[in-house]
Amino acid sequence: MGVPIHALLLKESITFAELRHKTIAIDASIFLYQFLTTIRQRDGNLLTDSHGNITSHLIGLFSRTVKFLEYGIRPIYIFDGKPPALKSAEQEKRRAAKDRAQKRYEQAAEIQDTAAMKRFASQTSRISPEMTTEAQELLGCLGVPFIQAPSEGEAQAASLARENLAYAVASQDADALLFGAPRLIRNLSLTGRKKHPKTLAYASIEPEMVDLQQNLQHLQISHEQLIALGMLVGTDYNRAGIKGVGPKNALKLVRQFGDNLEGLFSHVRWEAHCPTPWKTIFSLFTDMPVIRQPKISFGRIRREALLNFLVDQHDFSLERTEKQLGAVGDLSQGSLSGWV
Repeated sequence: MGVPIHALLLKESITFAELRHKTIAIDASIFLYQFLTTIRQRDGNLLTDSHGNITSHLIGLFSRTVKFLEYGIRPIYIFDGKPPALKSAEQEKRRAAKDRAQKRYEQAAEIQDTAAMKRFASQTSRISPEMTTEAQELLGCLGVPFIQAPSEGEAQAASLARENLAYAVASQDADALLFGAPRLIRNLSLTGRKKHPKTLAYASIEPEMVDLQQNLQHLQISHEQLIALGMLVGTDYNRAGIKGVGPKNALKLVRQFGDNLEGLFSHVRWEAHCPTPWKTIFSLFTDMPVIRQPKISFGRIRREALLNFLVDQHDFSLERTEKQLGAVGDLSQGSLSGWV
């Protein structure tokens, strides 16, 4: 879901050339879901190898990561850990939506409506533990670091950016800003297009950057007020938000009450809308468990291991795989200094 405040934010277009020699902390789950949603057969089924193992996530992750390296961008992938208990309602909502889509896919399959099959199949995407393990093995073969976050991946990614271990966080959600990421990059895709939810249509997109401090000045609020604003319109931990309060009204309210958050949440009758105390949800954005100052290193591409994993185990084309690897240089030399 993410927090729906993008309409309030200033955004600047950014090119891949401008990201050269930058280290980007990437929300891995966002990318994997994108690949599982879009890299499918005509009838909506995921791509598989000759053993029936799903490969859509590996195809997307390999192609995109290699392109990042070719452009001189150094990615650090962040994988979600154990979600906060308060996220269970949002997770249940997502599971229910996937179950409904699965039923509609089966109905479309009965009448061989391939367009509907593909549309509904893309809404059933789930990341299995096996997919996560395979994605991490692939990154290891590429010499690209990844971090298993103790909890929310976006919080860990934001922590890396705050600690100057990454230039920005790449995600589609504004949650990273609430977690304190100094910069958020959206639409970090190499295709220049984005699939519309629940349809087969695509829209042209360009990468865009959202600068936290620039937006706080533009909105005339503090970071704490930005968190409160997000809570008013709804987050993954209080999905409904405050009934009748949209982003513009929420901004007016946080400006009106300033630093008096107690007064703000009393005014909107928080307890009538959410059973969880506001301070509990607020603390998830300020005190989410993360690994502080993790050791990060980029290694050499382990070519033999990579070809064994992709070509021998998962039926990737040897010629195409070697061609994609051809333009990638060695990233193992030097530290992160000069790259952030």
